[in-house]
Amino acid sequence: MSFKFRVGHVSGIAILAVAVAGCTSSVAGAPAPAPATSPAGPTEKNQDVFGGLSACQVLDQLNAGQGFRPGENISRRNECTATKSGFGGIGLALDPAQGLPEFRASDPSATEMSINGRRVLQAHTLAGTCSVAIEVGQHSRAMVTVTMASSHDDAQACSNAQNWAERLEPLLPKVAG
Repeated sequence: MSFKFRVGHVSGIAILAVAVAGCTSSVAGAPAPAPATSPAGPTEKNQDVFGGLSACQVLDQLNAGQGFRPGENISRRNECTATKSGFGGIGLALDPAQGLPEFRASDPSATEMSINGRRVLQAHTLAGTCSVAIEVGQHSRAMVTVTMASSHDDAQACSNAQNWAERLEPLLPKVAG
C-alpha cells in the first residue's frame, strides 16, 4: 500500500467520524438507559427506545465476515465506526433523542424513502459520504453513515449506506407512535 492511500484512508475515517458526530447534539454525561416510566407516565421522549442496544455490537454483527475491523465507540453517545482497508468506513448511531425531523433540519435536501414500512431519510453529506436515518420512533432514529476510502467511489456511498440500513432495520426495536 502506498502512503497516498493511507492518507486518503485516514482522512476518510476522520470525515466519517465528523459526519456521524456532526449529525447529533452533545449531551454531557455517560449514556445510560433512562427509566421506563416517569411520574407523568411512559413516553418515548423520556426513555431510551433502544433499551441498552449497543451500536458497536450491532455494527459488528452487520459486518461479520466482511473484513471490517471491530467497531469503535467514537463519542460518549451510542455511536460506533468500523473501517475496512480499501473500502473506507461505516458508522452507526443509535439516537434516542433525535428523530427524522432533526435529520431533515440538518439536511433539507434529504431524500425520503421507506424500508420495511419505516420512514427513512437519505442524505449525500460530503464527497464520498452518505447517511441514511431510519425512524425508530417520533423522537428517535438509527443512522448509518458510509464514507468511501476513495472520492472516486462517491456514487457507491449511498448505495452502500442503503444496503447497511436494509440489513439494520430488522434489528431495530418496533416503537408505536
